[in-house]
Amino acid sequence: MSALPAILIFGALMSVIALVGSLTLVLRETTLRRILPMLVAFASGSLIGSAFFLMIPASIEGTDNIHNVFLWLAIGFFVFLALEQLIQWHHCHRSPASHTRPISYMLLFADGLHNLIGGLSIGALFISDFRLGLLAWYAAVLHEIPQELGDFGVLVHAGWNKGRALLYNFLSALSFPLGGLIVYGLSSGMSVDFLIPFAAGNFLYIGAVDLVPEFRESPGCGPNIPGSIAWLLGMAILYGSSFFHHH
Repeated sequence: MSALPAILIFGALMSVIALVGSLTLVLRETTLRRILPMLVAFASGSLIGSAFFLMIPASIEGTDNIHNVFLWLAIGFFVFLALEQLIQWHHCHRSPASHTRPISYMLLFADGLHNLIGGLSIGALFISDFRLGLLAWYAAVLHEIPQELGDFGVLVHAGWNKGRALLYNFLSALSFPLGGLIVYGLSSGMSVDFLIPFAAGNFLYIGAVDLVPEFRESPGCGPNIPGSIAWLLGMAILYGSSFFHHH
C-alpha cells in the first residue's frame, strides 16, 4: 500500500478508536479496574519494544549520521516531557475522581496535540516503510485504547454527558490523520526521516514515564507480577515483529 492511502485509512481508524470510551457504559467498573492495568502494561511494553526494535534500528540503517538519530530521539523524548510540563497534567489512567472540572478542556487540548504529533510521526513512518508504519501504528493503538477509556471517564466525571464526551474525544482524535496529511504534504519538498527517531523518543517517553508507574506496583504495593508479564509480552511481540519487518 502506498503512503497516502495508508495515512488516510489508518488515520481514520485511529480516530474511530476514540469511541472505545463507550465501553465504559457497558463494562462494570470492577471489570474495568481489573483489565486496565494489564492493558496499560501490555501497551507500555509494545511502545518501548517498537522504539527499540523497529524505529531506532530503521533510523540507524537509513543514515550516515548516527549522532543525528540520537539527537532526534532525545528531542522526541523531551517534547513530550515539555508538553506535560506545559499543560500541568500528567497523561495517566488513574481514577477520574482525582481530577477537577477545568481539566476536561486541558485534557482535550493535550490529547489533540498528542494525536497531531502522533499523526506526524506515524505518517513519516508510512512514507519511509509501510510495514514499519503499520507496526508502529499497532503499538500506538494499544496505548490509545486504555487512554481513551480513561479520558472518557474524566470527561463524564467533569460533568459532561456521555454523548458530548464521546463526540469531543472523537473530534480531538481527528488531529491524528491531520498530522499524517501534513507530513505527507511536507515530504514532497523535504526529507521527513528525522521524524522516525523523533517518534521513537515519543514512544519511549509514553511507555516508560507515563505508563510504567501505572502498573509497576500491585494494589497491595508489592510487585505486580501479572503486569510485568503483560509488559514482557508486549515487548516480545514487537521483538518478533522486527523480524517480519526485516524479511
